[in-house]
Amino acid sequence: MLAGMLTLMLSFHQMTEAADTPSAEDMESSPTEQITLPDLMALAYKANPSVQAARQSWRATVEKYRVTTGYPDPQLMVTYFPDPVETRLGPQDWNASLSQMIPFPGKLSKAGEIVAAEARMARLALDKTVRDVMVALSESYHELLYIRQARRIAAQNADLLEQLRKISETAYARDRATFTDVVKSQSQTGQLRYDMLLLKELEQTEKTRINGLLNRPPDALLGRLADVPAEPVFYKLEEIYRMAEAHQEEIRMADIQVEKAESQIELSGYQNLPDFKVGIFYAGIGEPEVAVPPPDAGDDAIGIQFGLSIPLWFGKNSGRREQARAQAEKAKAMKTARVNMTRTQIHTLWFRLQNAKRLITLYRDDLLPQALRAVQTAETWFREGQGSFSDFVETRAAAYNFQLSLARSSADYGKTLANLERLAGQPLTMRQAGPAGEEGR
Repeated sequence: MLAGMLTLMLSFHQMTEAADTPSAEDMESSPTEQITLPDLMALAYKANPSVQAARQSWRATVEKYRVTTGYPDPQLMVTYFPDPVETRLGPQDWNASLSQMIPFPGKLSKAGEIVAAEARMARLALDKTVRDVMVALSESYHELLYIRQARRIAAQNADLLEQLRKISETAYARDRATFTDVVKSQSQTGQLRYDMLLLKELEQTEKTRINGLLNRPPDALLGRLADVPAEPVFYKLEEIYRMAEAHQEEIRMADIQVEKAESQIELSGYQNLPDFKVGIFYAGIGEPEVAVPPPDAGDDAIGIQFGLSIPLWFGKNSGRREQARAQAEKAKAMKTARVNMTRTQIHTLWFRLQNAKRLITLYRDDLLPQALRAVQTAETWFREGQGSFSDFVETRAAAYNFQLSLARSSADYGKTLANLERLAGQPLTMRQAGPAGEEGR
């Protein structure tokens, strides 16, 4: 679900072309309009400051390639002599030289490979930032959806309990209920009012979080949220492991870091080779103050220069190579650590997802229907004088708790699935073509 949406998020052109994507102004002016999770994701992709910063960081790294692979700037040196230097051809008033440093062949291209790897990592960092923002938005969306459902459930039950409270007081007056029954109904009514107040504050907190992700004012309005069904996962745990190793940004960044480190080792060999320098020298010669000047007196001097650097300090050269090798070993170890950590996180989330799925089935298909039937039975028995009012209130409270538990399990399922797809780097609620972990390589 989430990763499928992220595929759309990562194409900026497609996002800006989407005509049906609501803007922040649209949601502000039409707070009652139904909002979907893809709508908010599209808006977050365009407006979230973290995404914008990561995008500009990627652009800066791309531009770095042209800087790194370009030749050093040529150098111009001009020398003026206040006291001209006498030469055979006359006094030398000034001279100038223009030189260009030329790195050893292959050095710039190898340095370019390193920057290209950095650019690929910066693009993956952009993808990771987008993914993290979308996961945070998805979590808040499911949490806000739960809070609003819980408020509706609490309001409905508060109305029912208010009726029960009046029934209990009437029944107490007719000696059909005890004083304890009256107190119990009143206390549950008070608890529900507290729950409604707490849920209202939690709703505002979650709305503030969503508005922050959308780069909107904290108190900006949000319309009705569309329900998100609990879609099944079509992959096994081992398949998700392989998908994560093939698609997760952190693991792919670790792969590129290994490639970059190996290129650093090759570049260190080039750094131990000399750089060349070519140039032109020009000297301005004045007329000599002699009685019989030579035939070429006053002719300016022109020279061609050539030089090279001498990598003489072998300790420094050896240090470059060993430093690059150490970085390569570190990158390989970091990749292994990332793979192991990802597998652990996937296994934990997989357990939570399966547990939430079981709870949804349990509450929706078993406990809640039984509780609602028990409420009807307890009410009938009470009205017919065959049951106690206390049983009636307790069955009503159990049904209320099961309704909240079902909403909570549904929200947990959606939040856990979003995090699991974040680690897998692929949608898990639709089957992809080809073996798991191979598509998109």
